[in-house]
Amino acid sequence: MVLEAPTRIEAAPGPVWWREILIIVAFLVPYDLIRMAASDDRAPAIAHAREVLTWERYLGLDVEAGLNAAVAGERWAEVATSFWYAGLHYLVTPLVLVALFRWRPELYRRARLALMAATATALIGYLTFPTAPPRMLPGYVDTLIATADVGWWPQHDSAGLNQLAAMPSMHVGWSLWCALALAALARHRWQRLVAFAYPVVTTVVVVATANHWLLDAVAGAALVAASWAALAGRPPT
Repeated sequence: MVLEAPTRIEAAPGPVWWREILIIVAFLVPYDLIRMAASDDRAPAIAHAREVLTWERYLGLDVEAGLNAAVAGERWAEVATSFWYAGLHYLVTPLVLVALFRWRPELYRRARLALMAATATALIGYLTFPTAPPRMLPGYVDTLIATADVGWWPQHDSAGLNQLAAMPSMHVGWSLWCALALAALARHRWQRLVAFAYPVVTTVVVVATANHWLLDAVAGAALVAASWAALAGRPPT
């Protein structure tokens, strides 16, 4: 009887770091360009913002004025929320991507796909429903402009590339994605609680700084939650 050598099972190749960087850059550059090209006509954006506020008042969710008033004029609160808004969005998300790449490579690609899909879908909102943030309506204080002397953000535009891209809030969406990813990495319950505190605080910050309506935050969180459930939550194939 002839014995056959056992078949060698090749391990599935993991993600390659330089290829992943190229993929992310290739996605973010067109995303920023499209976002920049979104309508800059303030009239419909202001009208949409008033529609959002009307719905919030109907639902009892119009908390923006109160939170903004609580922060405005309190220097420490203005500075803290401004740095949170302007900095963590672009710092925490890449670090979480790196953490997934390093410690959960089998989840990394699905999680990255979920993030990219939700972000691309958000463009539909920016292009079809341009919405002004609260700070562009009377009665709200733009706290980032008030703290521009201590930060790197400009004194005339705290929103960045497009002032009318408030709906949905991907500040909140990305923060929820980070929480879901960190929860997958966590070994203890308290770590998961800390992870989910991040989107909660981010929601308070984007509203208190008058950069988003609460419904913007709800829409961003719902978009990411659905994308994660559809793409990252399924078992690997």
